[in-house]
Amino acid sequence: MFTALAWAAAPGAPAGGPGSMFTSFLPLILIFVIFYFLLIRPQQKKAKEHRQMLDALKKGDKVVTQGGIYGVVDQVEQHTLMLKIAENVKVKVGKAYIAAVRPEKEPE
Repeated sequence: MFTALAWAAAPGAPAGGPGSMFTSFLPLILIFVIFYFLLIRPQQKKAKEHRQMLDALKKGDKVVTQGGIYGVVDQVEQHTLMLKIAENVKVKVGKAYIAAVRPEKEPE
């Protein structure tokens, strides 16, 4: 038929103690540490680099917006940029929407 096994604490040992509580939370703590180093920390690092790139923008930089528009920075304000995207065509763009600064000499 069926065999039942019962696990019990050793005779004379306390049923639950501070060590038992720590070992029950240990897997949750390990999962949080893994998530921190694999997801949270790299995302914060990338956001910091993007903020530094936006703060360093200056007139004449070649940039790409998140919408895929290529342009040259013509004017820098606190939260916006004026991009020159063609001859006699300027567009005002939010600084946060700049995806990347293009290199001065682009490979062909």
